[in-house]
Amino acid sequence: MTKSLLPSSVRAPFARYSHGMEVPAGHRLVFTSGQLGITVDDQIPQGVEAQTRVCFENIREILAEAGMDFSDLVRINAYVTGREHMAGYMKVRDEFTRDPAPASTLMIVSGFTREEFVVEVEVVAAKPD
Repeated sequence: MTKSLLPSSVRAPFARYSHGMEVPAGHRLVFTSGQLGITVDDQIPQGVEAQTRVCFENIREILAEAGMDFSDLVRINAYVTGREHMAGYMKVRDEFTRDPAPASTLMIVSGFTREEFVVEVEVVAAKPD
């Protein structure tokens, strides 16, 4: 079982995430590519919450392909195109993640391959063999 790392000697996280996650021996790892807010039929919804939801729904499908789900997440890396998108991203992320909250990084970037994208999300998951 993975273990959340939240040492009392480090300032508490700013939001719902762990400072680190320990993955013991005997676990399979899955690393996803960054997922953008685009559906299988090439629809790109407006707004960060709608795009984030598509990102996490795509991640759900990738994890399912490996026999995993959101309870197996150990790390999230996310990228948004502006500070105004942070709260909407975190709101949706928290709907999909489980406790213990995975380690997480959220960065503001200048943009993606197409200007209509405002968020991209990639994850690492671990599950016992």
